[in-house]
Amino acid sequence: MVNTITADDIRERFSQAMSAMYQQEVPQYGTLLELVADVNLSVLENNPRLHQQLANTDELARLNVERHGAIRVGTAAELATLRQIFAIMGMFPVSYYDLSQAGVPVHSTAFRPIDDAALARNPFRIFTSLLRLELIENTSLRAKAAEILQKRDIFTPACRQLISLHQRNGGLTEQQGAEFVRQALETFRWHREATVDEETYHALHNEHRLIADVVCFPGCHINHLTPRTLDIDRVQSLMPEYGITPKVLIEGPPRRDVPLLLRQTSFKALDEPVQFKGDHTGTHTARFGEIEQRGVALTPKGRALYDQLLANAGTGKDNLTHQLHLQDVFRPFPDSEMLLRREQLAYFRYRLTPSGEAHRQAIRPGDDPQPLIERGWISATPIIYEDFLPVSAAGIFQSNLGNETQARSHGNASKTQFETALGCEVLDEFTLYQQTEDRSKRRCGLV
Repeated sequence: MVNTITADDIRERFSQAMSAMYQQEVPQYGTLLELVADVNLSVLENNPRLHQQLANTDELARLNVERHGAIRVGTAAELATLRQIFAIMGMFPVSYYDLSQAGVPVHSTAFRPIDDAALARNPFRIFTSLLRLELIENTSLRAKAAEILQKRDIFTPACRQLISLHQRNGGLTEQQGAEFVRQALETFRWHREATVDEETYHALHNEHRLIADVVCFPGCHINHLTPRTLDIDRVQSLMPEYGITPKVLIEGPPRRDVPLLLRQTSFKALDEPVQFKGDHTGTHTARFGEIEQRGVALTPKGRALYDQLLANAGTGKDNLTHQLHLQDVFRPFPDSEMLLRREQLAYFRYRLTPSGEAHRQAIRPGDDPQPLIERGWISATPIIYEDFLPVSAAGIFQSNLGNETQARSHGNASKTQFETALGCEVLDEFTLYQQTEDRSKRRCGLV
């Protein structure tokens, strides 16, 4: 097809359009962006080594555009259509998350880019959850929710036509791509008009807050857009100065010299006005502001150690005490890049230095990278974790929607059921990170 627009271009335009829309809908999100930008600038000014490392690994350019969002859908058909929409943007389902373990009646995946160039351009991610109707214990309420969901279409007719056009032609023109972004955005827009009466809303809400959020509205409104910070502890401490009330605890691992995986915090969910059928008004609480700090991706061995230590840590009552406790609990986890590499706990990207290029013929497949790093022939930088922590995702949700855990939903994980609804298998995050590391080693002559 002549003059097609690339998936990277569509994804970048869509993420910018979604950010602009969300800033109009939730003005505090704009304040959040200002805070994160201020903190990131301060960190880079005071840490030239980090600034250089981010520049060398193409992380610097993507830092200010990086966002992840979260949505929830009600049916397999909605999930399958979203998969087609995100594929047009070069985003694919990575990993399976069972949040029912934490009392949230959904299972999820993350749609995101998967190759190095696409991630460097714009690593937009959408954490996408599918409601598990079978976990609604009240059978009549379960049937009512299914009936409501079957009557709605969260996609515009033009959006569906453009999906079909892309499938037929293998791409979209510049003009079609721009229209696709406009039409796809409508699926994620907030609508204050509920599709149900107040009685039905409260019945579903009492079963679980999230069920009401998924079932009672005409679209899968974006619940938050998350910018990436380089110092989440600083952001947490500054939020009140910017007129933002933070949640009590920063979720995830403690502050370290080499950050691990993902740390998250947020501001409390908003009470937003809603118009119910029957001309009744009320409020709905679901959307909030989240901030994240990303660290190195862990190998299965590293993830097993992380999971064990986090389980041992428990939950604190205040952030300072909790973070100090976490640092004590995580002492067995090595906190240097060299040890993380040597013990094969994390993934790294290897590059030849100019000196290494000059001695390329002396590097053999199977060589230990460490002596070559010490000699200055090869550099190794952490591969950023591009995915999510199931417990952290659920923790953010619960802490924002009240202290009650509503932990009545304890369904078994059903990856097969989710993939059937999705229409394809989810990709394995560990495989993707290992492939990235192996590619970098191959370019250096190490494999």
